Amino acid sequence: MFTGIVSDVGTIKAAESRGDLRVVVETAYDTATVDLGASIACSGVCLTVVDKGPGWFAVDVSGETASRTAQGQWTAGRRLNLERAMKLGEELGGHIVTGHVDGVAEVVEVMPDGDSKRVAFRVPGDLAPFLAPKGSVTVDGVSLTVNTVEDRADGTVFAINLIPHTRSVTTLGGLTAGQAVNIEIDVLARYLQRMEHYRVKAG
Repeated sequence: MFTGIVSDVGTIKAAESRGDLRVVVETAYDTATVDLGASIACSGVCLTVVDKGPGWFAVDVSGETASRTAQGQWTAGRRLNLERAMKLGEELGGHIVTGHVDGVAEVVEVMPDGDSKRVAFRVPGDLAPFLAPKGSVTVDGVSLTVNTVEDRADGTVFAINLIPHTRSVTTLGGLTAGQAVNIEIDVLARYLQRMEHYRVKAG
């Protein structure tokens, strides 16, 4: 489990196909404290550390994972939002994040909003029911609050605000229109939708 509070921005040093894709990530983490087999969220994707050294760790990205995440995510030079797995008793600063990407959204527009930036995303239709104003959403591993949700003819669009701090400590400060991002819906919304399905079915 994760919280969506990014603790480092790493950079993919190398990506090599060897059945699965072996991705080596440069990081500021003290990798002496990272165990082999540990989970690290990489731009919202929970991955297992399979190798490590000073200033770097390696993960294997399956074909299934690569096909369900943002295009171009696993290429050399790509910056990744990193978060180590939450420990029991730690402060939950964001919201409960599983590290399982539900879909890929597209940045529609990025607009100044005071010192912040307002960013709008278009999501696939199957994710639309799980987004609500003032609810939570994870974008490339970052816990954010949904400001607005609008159902349009060309799909559902939701918007968030990025404060200067978030822009400076994550990759989201570089978002541009047309860019693909990983989306994880709020796990509570997922369970509520399932409960509603059975309530209606029983009625």
